[in-house]
Amino acid sequence: MPGIVGLITRMPRERAQRELLRMVEALRHESFYRTGTWIDESLGIYVGWAERNDSGMPLCNEREDRVLVFSGEEFPEPATARRLTSTGKAASSLVRMSEEDPSFPAGLNGRFHGLLTDRKRGTATLFNDRYGMHRIYYHESGEAFYFAAEAKAILAVRPELRNIDPQGLGEFVACGCVLENRTIFKGIGVLPPASAWVLQRGSVERGSYFQPREWEEQAPLEPEPYYQELRDVFSRNLPRYFDGGERIGMSLTGGLDTRMIMAWHKSAPGSLPCFSFGGPFRDNQDVLIARQVAQACQQSFQVIPVGDEFLAQFSRYAERTVFLSDGCADASRSADLYVNEQVREVAPVRMTGNYGGEVLRRVRAFKPMAPAAGLFRPELLAQVDVAKQTYAGLLRGHALSFAVFRQAPWHHYGLLALEQTQVSTRSPYLDNDFVRTVFRAPASACVNDDVCLRLISDGDAVLGKIRTDRGLAGNGNRLTAAGLRQILEFTFKAEYAYDYGMPQFVARLDHLLAPFRLERLFLGRHKFYHFRVWYRDSLAKYLREVLLDPRTLSRPYLERKALENMVRGHLKGNRNYTSEIHKVLTLELIHRLFVDSPSAAVPARAGSR
Repeated sequence: MPGIVGLITRMPRERAQRELLRMVEALRHESFYRTGTWIDESLGIYVGWAERNDSGMPLCNEREDRVLVFSGEEFPEPATARRLTSTGKAASSLVRMSEEDPSFPAGLNGRFHGLLTDRKRGTATLFNDRYGMHRIYYHESGEAFYFAAEAKAILAVRPELRNIDPQGLGEFVACGCVLENRTIFKGIGVLPPASAWVLQRGSVERGSYFQPREWEEQAPLEPEPYYQELRDVFSRNLPRYFDGGERIGMSLTGGLDTRMIMAWHKSAPGSLPCFSFGGPFRDNQDVLIARQVAQACQQSFQVIPVGDEFLAQFSRYAERTVFLSDGCADASRSADLYVNEQVREVAPVRMTGNYGGEVLRRVRAFKPMAPAAGLFRPELLAQVDVAKQTYAGLLRGHALSFAVFRQAPWHHYGLLALEQTQVSTRSPYLDNDFVRTVFRAPASACVNDDVCLRLISDGDAVLGKIRTDRGLAGNGNRLTAAGLRQILEFTFKAEYAYDYGMPQFVARLDHLLAPFRLERLFLGRHKFYHFRVWYRDSLAKYLREVLLDPRTLSRPYLERKALENMVRGHLKGNRNYTSEIHKVLTLELIHRLFVDSPSAAVPARAGSR
């Protein structure tokens, strides 16, 4: 995703500058990206950037002894923004803030990272947001300290790091992501959330400007005062996320979190284009409900479909998904890359309800899963067991801290990084004031959806009367509503059971009934992608070519015969190994794109639609 790269080093300028340019080029994924570099040879600082729009980097103070290279978005308190921009350009306000606020960047609000150079002190401070969502990778060697928004930029100049880390591999297989600020690449780490690392040639002072206990130790509120405070903070801060000169599109679902945004943001009719993602079988619940919400708010609405056009280009989308996210997004997220390319044609900024459930309702989005028996060798399974223990230890802390400081930057990062390559993705649910308030929630407020439903109704009574995709709220009487909820819950679970969650005995039965095409009955009611049947049918040739290739079958952590049997069983249709195929396909693409490849060259873009 767009961001900064660089190195702090004593090596000769010619070599350092050559490495910097290679790192910058590794981030240039789209023709609309803008890139640049800034160098202070006396301090050994070489920094570059890639961005979707020209933001005027680097930012300097009047004396030019303080220089900031910044990436991401910051959503300040309005009074602060007015004060800082009253005497100059908005971008340079961040430099003035760093001069006026000794705790900088603690006062920033958003998803960002940056490098602040202080020529008087001869230092550079590398920092990120307090959730670690705008990721920075780093590597320390005897020659330099390297940092980059994407791991591939470091791999481009340090090819000896093209090795899979066994612990990271075990965590990826068990959890679908790497834990504790490690990566899947040996020797490359991730800056922890709220980092402020002071760098000088030859030294790194690992500082932090925020600790979760600052919010965890707040006194809890009673239910009614909590709701009033939450409503006030949400309604007051939401307008920040709609500021700026770029066009914003609303990514609507049928759930609660985007509905809360629509209830409190009063857009002028026709000014906020809305869209949802659709599949090949029917209008899903997101589409059906979102269309009603957009109409009630007098906004345009369109469906962005995923079907034959995507499947025809799947190989390129799968490779780009793994490549663009440094392997943090698995191959199944290729559908998300496809739709976000189209979102950019609607608006360059995509407003979402991401993280609302995790923050407000403590939704736990991932957990260790036992891999299919016989697929992986004992050495890797030992690392999988270690990953399970690590995960169990992480759960011992505050549940909300796990959601926002661990789950968000580790598990959710891959999808965010992928989306951010195409559009600027925003969400008000990681707003500092909002999350700080939710840390004061009474236990009763986190066990159901009552707070969210009330927040919607208080913001817009009409939207409060439209049911959700799972049958909450709505106009019907209680008996009708309860029946509808049961039907929607059944269809939701049935779709899961007919897709990647299908038990093996059901897969055998479905194979016998294949002529009846039962997927037309179950699929597409809630989801817009259906990889179990796609892998079995449309993508079968691609899977054979990749997963049954001798290179794949010879990977040291895989059991060759087991993988062959799984692939052939799934393609025949009498077995379901969708999750295993996701994982092995992603790992194989990581090998081919990053480990086996002499240079991390970006895969070709999928063809124009």
